[in-house]
Amino acid sequence: MYPDLKDKIVVITGASSGIGKAMAEEFGKQGAKVVVNYRSSEEEANEVAQTVKENGGEAVVQQGDVSKEEDVIALIQTAIDTYGSLDIMINNAGTEKATPTTEMSAEEFNHVMNINLTGAFVGSREAAKYFIDNDIKGNIINISSVHDVIPWPNFVNYAASKGGMKLMMETMSMEFGPKGIRVNNISPGAIMSAHTREKFTDPETRAETEKMIPMGVIGEARQVATVATFLASENASYITGETIYVDGGMTKYPAFMGGKG
Repeated sequence: MYPDLKDKIVVITGASSGIGKAMAEEFGKQGAKVVVNYRSSEEEANEVAQTVKENGGEAVVQQGDVSKEEDVIALIQTAIDTYGSLDIMINNAGTEKATPTTEMSAEEFNHVMNINLTGAFVGSREAAKYFIDNDIKGNIINISSVHDVIPWPNFVNYAASKGGMKLMMETMSMEFGPKGIRVNNISPGAIMSAHTREKFTDPETRAETEKMIPMGVIGEARQVATVATFLASENASYITGETIYVDGGMTKYPAFMGGKG
């Protein structure tokens, strides 16, 4: 438990499922006040909000497409209108779809970039503006991916968006550091969620994936969520401009584990 997170006001994009859902529920356990953003499933978002409340927090649901600038701005306004302020902005919403680079249209490329990177940029920018204007030592956390450093063939738009997010975060951390605003990334590896469950229940796919992970297991969304609450807490008060990889070691060249050296 992080007592300093009680009553903190948190916006989480893409919070109706997966890692976003797990983070909302985890912040609920800390007694935080959570804006649960969703794009399409209001029912799922309401279920998450209910769990946040049952866990001891408060929650409000807000629809919004993070690829639309006005929707991201509205999310932060919802936090201010409902709870009076903003303390933590978590840019989590993302998308991916396999397409060979030579077959990918500019529209497909930009679609992923607009959600994953531009959406996180607008969320970070608006949160930082509010923090600076109101002299708040706020916190910005982006959910990135191991593919901010691992190339991913047939997902060039996704890899580009996450690679861009890494340098964006590092740049913002320098720009906002003098104001006491911390900016960090969490980069998950293979995580079991509603989005990936079908893929990882296939024995062959699961086995192939586990070979890429030194720990040999698929992670859980909760394991990412607990890192988010740590980064948002005073326990991480001297951490900014960093990427924490929650990946079971996937970024450590596991192909060399069987080598003789």
